[in-house]
Amino acid sequence: MFRGKKIPHTYVIVFYIIIAAAVLTWILPGGEYTEQTVTVNGEESTEMVYRPVDSQPQTWQIFSALFKGFVRQAGIIVFILMIGGAFWIMNHSKAIDVGIFAFLKFTRRLEHLRFFRIFGVENIIITLIMLLFSVFGAVFGMSEETIAFVIIMVPLAISMGYDSIVGVSLCFVAAGLGFAGAILNPFTIGIAQGLADLPLFSGIEYRLFCWVVINAAGIWFVLRYARKVKKNPSRSPVYKTDAYWREKGNAQVENIRYYTPVSAWFAYGLILAGLVAFSVSFPVSTLTIGDPASGSGTALTFPVIPVCTGLFAVTAFLSLRKSVHFFILNLLAYTILFLIVGVMGYGWYIMEIATLFFAMGLFSGIALGQSPNDITRLFLDGVKDILSAALIVGLAGGIIVILEDGQVVDTILHGLSRGMGNFGKVASVSVMYLIQTVINVIIPSGSAKAALTMPIMAPFSDLIGISRQATVMAFQFGDGFTNMITPTSGVLIGVLGVARIPYEKWVKWAAPFILILMTLGFLLLIPTVTMKLSGF
Repeated sequence: MFRGKKIPHTYVIVFYIIIAAAVLTWILPGGEYTEQTVTVNGEESTEMVYRPVDSQPQTWQIFSALFKGFVRQAGIIVFILMIGGAFWIMNHSKAIDVGIFAFLKFTRRLEHLRFFRIFGVENIIITLIMLLFSVFGAVFGMSEETIAFVIIMVPLAISMGYDSIVGVSLCFVAAGLGFAGAILNPFTIGIAQGLADLPLFSGIEYRLFCWVVINAAGIWFVLRYARKVKKNPSRSPVYKTDAYWREKGNAQVENIRYYTPVSAWFAYGLILAGLVAFSVSFPVSTLTIGDPASGSGTALTFPVIPVCTGLFAVTAFLSLRKSVHFFILNLLAYTILFLIVGVMGYGWYIMEIATLFFAMGLFSGIALGQSPNDITRLFLDGVKDILSAALIVGLAGGIIVILEDGQVVDTILHGLSRGMGNFGKVASVSVMYLIQTVINVIIPSGSAKAALTMPIMAPFSDLIGISRQATVMAFQFGDGFTNMITPTSGVLIGVLGVARIPYEKWVKWAAPFILILMTLGFLLLIPTVTMKLSGF
């Protein structure tokens, strides 16, 4: 059973953490935060007050944690299953293989240009893709959405001679960098500043500087690692597990028969009719960045859906004249475009996004001429292929369930908040940063953590003479960096499951990366208490 020093399976590691969480419920006293109304200078306000309660030691509940974890993470689990099934239908056409092959041919042509030769075509491609996803993370808090892009980025990275870690870095890590250096993220900065009674998205100038610095460091680290893997692929810690992706990508793209069946034109007509109907229903859309009502955001109102519909009509028609493969790639591109429109214009979340990709998968099957039974079979094959990723998300959700049911989450939070004594300003903001980082392992939701910690941290910062803006920055960095490594994050576990990267191998790779980012976060916090910054 215990031969050699074999690293435990990811499921085993997560279950060990559940057991450790259950042990904590026997050691720590119970406690909870409740809202209390207080009157200051004749004005009523609410504050979070901690009170002891009876703890609920967890025993047999470690076995029910999987069930409760599934209930807690149901949205992400269903999202993963629907995405997996939809992409399996699309992959059956080899459209993504065709797209990657065409993309690589295009990049090779760029190598003849002097600019691209100097900096390296692939370095520029990696940088641009990561910056794009980082902007998504910084502006509207892209997180769960990256799970869908892993299925595209990992095969792309493998085809370019890299590994699945580089593929995950292109979307998930990049979005994480943006999330940590958030500029206009309403789910973290917006909530935290609102609770701290600060003008929404104030101090944007320094946060923009931080975003640039964090991304420069993150992209440098990924490029450095990518260059090492490119030089010697066997040095990748996931070289063996990447065999799945290498075998999957060994399709003879050059031998694929390019054709356009009548069913593809039928799918084109159905989609176009639906988009026209949506264009009539939503002739004008307002895309928001930040919170325009506060004067610290932007709202752009224009007929985005009719414009996208017109563009789709033209590009899809041209792609159909080439092959059904390019039509499906065109469908994927507009799926991503409408995802952005939905998130920024209509507040879409994982249910709407999963529905969008599900429709993409169905229309891909129709375009290929698949029967309803064949489409169903392909969808179920995709669900089976990705089921392990969904299972681990449910299991990881059990960690939080144990701590919450044991009534010790708020006890841990209270104990950490009391850890700040009579320190200097730099030391105090550093302790805040450390506390937020530790809490993020327990409460990975940025919105929930802001609701719990900011009503405590903001008044405390007034007492020690620290700007509330600096306190928000400590929350922002503490919330962002460890999202890329904490086992309680359903998004991280889902991403690794889809990419087939064992958690222990990811931690080994990510640990020095996170250490660099956390150190950088500490250095970026120092000016917030030692210099006069705009908005601070």
